[in-house]
Amino acid sequence: MKKTDLAIIGGGAAGLAAALSASGSSLSILVIEREKVLGGILNQCIHNGFGLHMFKEELTGPEYANRFIEDLRRENIDVLYGTTVIDIQKKDTFLLTLTSEVHGYETLEAKAVIIASGCYERTRGAVQLPGERPKGIMPAGSAQRYLNIDGYLVGKKVFILGSGDIGLIMARRMTLEGAKVLGVAEIMPYSNGLTRNIVQCLNDYDIPLFLSHTVTDIKGKNTLEQITIQQVDEQFNPIINTEKVFDVDTLLLSIGLIPDVALFDSLKMKKSPITKSAIVDQSLMTSVEGLFICGNALHVHDLVDWVSKEGEKAGKYAKQYLLANRINPKNSKAIVPGDHIRYVVPHEIDFNNVTDDSVTLSFRVTKKMASGTFKVIQNGEVIQMKKAKYIAPAEMESLTIKLEELKSFDPITLSLEETL
Repeated sequence: MKKTDLAIIGGGAAGLAAALSASGSSLSILVIEREKVLGGILNQCIHNGFGLHMFKEELTGPEYANRFIEDLRRENIDVLYGTTVIDIQKKDTFLLTLTSEVHGYETLEAKAVIIASGCYERTRGAVQLPGERPKGIMPAGSAQRYLNIDGYLVGKKVFILGSGDIGLIMARRMTLEGAKVLGVAEIMPYSNGLTRNIVQCLNDYDIPLFLSHTVTDIKGKNTLEQITIQQVDEQFNPIINTEKVFDVDTLLLSIGLIPDVALFDSLKMKKSPITKSAIVDQSLMTSVEGLFICGNALHVHDLVDWVSKEGEKAGKYAKQYLLANRINPKNSKAIVPGDHIRYVVPHEIDFNNVTDDSVTLSFRVTKKMASGTFKVIQNGEVIQMKKAKYIAPAEMESLTIKLEELKSFDPITLSLEETL
């Protein structure tokens, strides 16, 4: 049986950053990557815009990944390529069952584990699109891989459902490769992508964005021939006589991402019904001692830079946990999402295991606002405020709390108040 101090599941932006952050001591570290190369989704993101926060320059996805991969090689951190974790159990240590073409089935024992497995795209079945079921309907990320990795253009007359960032980026990418992108429909009254991607990927190429619209019919026997979109009301019901028909051969879906953590349900870690992933404290440790999680496996991020920053935190705290070789009994108090806050990460502060003097909260709002004030409230008292402009559900916000400002070990509420 193989043994390691720290096993990191996933060799993308979060896993690479976690491995490097945890290195530099006597601990043994093993990165487990299911692909034959490191980098994860970054390898198919050939557009630029990565690294402005991490490296203070604009890089493509592969260039960004390569910065971490080169550092990883210098640290001599072990990597298992083409290897998938198919089971994980926790006793005194973690027991991981692995499978690969080279080694078949094998077992790995680890003292601590970081989950950096990323996320996956929602498919047609998740939103129950009506109509026929022809070929030509696929997630936008799959189309990106076909085009950027395999060199295959999936269609010539394209429509995109959902305004997530990957869908917006693919609208531009397909246009540059000669396809005609007829439009993007978004069921919400606002875009779910970054403002810069709306401007650079849609507006710059005169691609229309239909807000408060969704696909209500699909036609095509063997291959996709036609779709119908309709405007929806506040309850998302289609409005009669608002139909728009498009002749297309491809419908790309950019309708949300889900953290890829189903494998870890056997560990019975506490999960959030909002993020569909683990509940974590300020060290990114789950309810299972020694199990950490970061990046898009924890919650979906806007920028890969933030994924890497969170990976660094997970590596730092996993290293502290292993070197201390103990953890005090938890005294965790919740960080509660208040008015206009969808979720907050971390979900709680463990006051018995605080190692820093501050905690940075990452969160998303539920309402678009021109300006507002974030308030941290404890026992009915506002202990911190932060003003912000151009607040939107599509863009993650952050706020740092100095622990010395907390009046007690009671739960904390984060709320947003709109400024008119």
